[in-house]
Amino acid sequence: QVQLVESGGGLVQPGGSLRLSCVVSGATVQYYTIGWFRQAPGKEREGVSRISTTPEDMIWYTDSVKGRFTISRDPIKDTVYLQMNNLKFEDAAVYYCATVYNGGWIWGQGTQVTVSG
Repeated sequence: QVQLVESGGGLVQPGGSLRLSCVVSGATVQYYTIGWFRQAPGKEREGVSRISTTPEDMIWYTDSVKGRFTISRDPIKDTVYLQMNNLKFEDAAVYYCATVYNGGWIWGQGTQVTVSG
């Protein structure tokens, strides 16, 4: 059974940084596209970044995080990271990682990112 577990969220001031981790169990992370999503209160869940398995479509970022967020993958640890720098108030949300496995979406439980100060 494939499971995704996020961690690394927290409280940070504007301009600060956090690194989120998504540990994947039950699957080899280098063979699956893993995406990061976020959902702020009262808003729809949106895609933030994605790392895929093909060179042509390897990494994608939503426009609002380009130049500030970096997605990476550690196949040895079966973990996907989201390095978030220069955080802004509008980045505050619950962040989820997800993948498609056997035709269905598998989601983690989410990790809260709060930007305040």
